[in-house]
Amino acid sequence: MSRVSKPHEIVERALELSTADGCVVIADEHSSANLRWAGNALTTNGVTRGRTLTVIATVDGSEGTASGVVSQSAVTAADLEPLVRAAEAAARSAGPAEDAQPLVTGTEASPDFADGPAETSSAVFADFAPALGEAFARARAGGRELYGFANHELTSTYLGTSTGLRLRHDQPTGTLELNAKSPDRTRSAWAGRSTRDFKDVDPAALDAALAERLGWAERRVELPAGRYETLLPPTAVADLLIYQMWSSAARDAAEGRTVFSKPGGGTRIGEALSSLPLTLRSDPHEPGLESAPFVIAHSSGDDASVFDNGLPLAPTDWVRDGKLEHLVTTRHSAGLTGLPVAPGADNLILDAGGERSLAEMVSATERGLLLTCLWYIREVDPATLLLTGLTRDGVYLVENGEVVGEVTNFRFNESPVDLLGRATEASRTEKTLPREWGDWFTRAAMPALRVPDFNMSSVSRGV
Repeated sequence: MSRVSKPHEIVERALELSTADGCVVIADEHSSANLRWAGNALTTNGVTRGRTLTVIATVDGSEGTASGVVSQSAVTAADLEPLVRAAEAAARSAGPAEDAQPLVTGTEASPDFADGPAETSSAVFADFAPALGEAFARARAGGRELYGFANHELTSTYLGTSTGLRLRHDQPTGTLELNAKSPDRTRSAWAGRSTRDFKDVDPAALDAALAERLGWAERRVELPAGRYETLLPPTAVADLLIYQMWSSAARDAAEGRTVFSKPGGGTRIGEALSSLPLTLRSDPHEPGLESAPFVIAHSSGDDASVFDNGLPLAPTDWVRDGKLEHLVTTRHSAGLTGLPVAPGADNLILDAGGERSLAEMVSATERGLLLTCLWYIREVDPATLLLTGLTRDGVYLVENGEVVGEVTNFRFNESPVDLLGRATEASRTEKTLPREWGDWFTRAAMPALRVPDFNMSSVSRGV
């Protein structure tokens, strides 16, 4: 074993090797375990491990400070000096960085910085796998076929800087996606869950919910495109609001390029977006959705800066009681816009004060559509944040408080900002897995929303 094989040793050695004016080193230690199944039987399982090292060098010059960023996977001790030198060369060949700021300073050190990385294994599925096997048996007896996968990852991030920071964060990420299909494949239903450890995932309950949806789909109802009262489940709300979050950089808004730009200049901060008491927020310490409590930036962009690495993250209300409260800022863009520093965090929660469940909202619906999830979401117009996409795995017609059948899938055209303004009811908030963005963003808690006039712009066949 190499003398500098441990993550914290690699960080320290890379910092020692640096000859730049400033240096940030991020070591990410990854491990994952997964299960896959098809036709009510497990097909594959596996465990992986890996390491990625990112070196950020900063070089001061007469015209400003430049930065160079180099990342490499499977780093060994022999790779360290070439990697550090490559980052320094990249910085020296670059022009001054527009987002340049003094590196975050401090003597704070995570108490477990020198400990080995956290690792997952197949043991994370010790209770889940037998319960999944029982769900297979029930599905087989009920004439259903279950397909899907479960994945659990643990990433230990070690962040060290030439200014003295030594920070560490362990991030567990678990996802489950489960599809139930009829034997002739004409009916399909989907459910997904986000979890930290798979102890709060109940395959039996998910299979029962999917069985109910397949039952609903035995009756088909043809509906044309149009505007319908629509119940958006938490997963669909999450997909829409995550995209909104990704589009809420303060600088872009201040420069007149986004839906959060104010006509005539400035931003829409302070403006009411909804008449409902909606609060959209991020909090790295949110129970069950915990995320890194400090900035981890492997690259710079409109909503992140490598110079901010290690900056503490505080709970932030993006929308409070229906009013736009904050936009995403780095220290650089905060200075440009005159807004407070508000970096993005790796979770998103929408609180609406609702008490009903989605099932109770269905019971209170005279006529409308109940969606399962959205996918293939793409931006049409950044000025309004108009998005288009498709429904998937079940759109159901509700009449007089009951689901009476399945309708075709649709293409939709909607802006999440407009939807917040038009929503008339929200359920209670619950943890959810975004269907479209679940590969990139999993820590979300959302209510279902009732929208009286959701725009189903065209019928989508064969999806």
